[in-house]
Amino acid sequence: MDVLTLAQEIIQGRRFRRAAGSDDRDILRSLVTADLESLCAGADMIRRELCGDRADLCSIINGRGGRCSENCKFCAQSAHHQTDCKVYDFLPVETFVEDCRKIEAKGVDRYSIVTAGRTLTGKDLEIAVESYRAMHEECPDMILCASHGLMEEKDLKRLAEAGVTMYHANIETSERFFPEVCTTHTFADKLEEVRRARAAGMTICCGGILGMGETWEDRIDMALTLADLEVESIPLNFLIPVKGTPLGDRARLDPEEITRIVAIFRYIVPTADIRIAAGRSYFGDGGEVLFRSGANATLTGDMLTTVGNNTAQDREMLTQLGYKLRAVPGDK
Repeated sequence: MDVLTLAQEIIQGRRFRRAAGSDDRDILRSLVTADLESLCAGADMIRRELCGDRADLCSIINGRGGRCSENCKFCAQSAHHQTDCKVYDFLPVETFVEDCRKIEAKGVDRYSIVTAGRTLTGKDLEIAVESYRAMHEECPDMILCASHGLMEEKDLKRLAEAGVTMYHANIETSERFFPEVCTTHTFADKLEEVRRARAAGMTICCGGILGMGETWEDRIDMALTLADLEVESIPLNFLIPVKGTPLGDRARLDPEEITRIVAIFRYIVPTADIRIAAGRSYFGDGGEVLFRSGANATLTGDMLTTVGNNTAQDREMLTQLGYKLRAVPGDK
């Protein structure tokens, strides 16, 4: 099927799901070899019609450094790997409030504390709850998100009560490939965390990392899982190999392959925010082509253990592409 015709069908209501028949699977597989320019044009058309021209910016802060108990092969913060990751305890409330205030002044929509580790409990949980409450009071117009692993529903509800409206819990990859990435928790654990966060009243930010050795079939299956979950935001990270991790020597994805991945995700999850995260450094211009190929959201600023794009540069790029952004406080 012609990709532009397929894009029109998606705009008119056609959807793909994981339990789709072989015909739908064949159509999705054909996107892997479709003309890239046409594929991206169709993805951008879907984005404009179903998501509009609003771009969503998110900034994150690493709440604590290193000593993660999980063995995710991509992660610099895992205690199972030998990396140069900085190790430090949970940051104080004042640090988060000050950073959130600075981020808000740059015209960013969302702010999130992120912590590596299986979950968040005890003293760290108490600091997190206090921090979100303080940020919500200090910056009431800032959308607060959270990323703290496999939390219990009662603790997720505490975050929601403190002002958090979106929870981040990546599935990372396909169900088939997940055991090749991590064995200290399961794909099913990830799905259950999404369910708990929804039950706690939050919207969901859920995506993963591409370029870890997965196949195109895995990528399509991952996107179909996210479509089934009906997540509101899909962060797409493109592996930046970190020395000392099991994936430290893996070759980086080619920019054209990254662009194709982004476009295909837009065909499969047409109404979600597709949020470009790690890996934009592979593009000399900050990944402009990705925002003409289905993406409509991004992380901006420093990304945990890798460096992100300058927020002012991102705002300029997106504005030139015709996107509408949150106003910077003080601007008329």
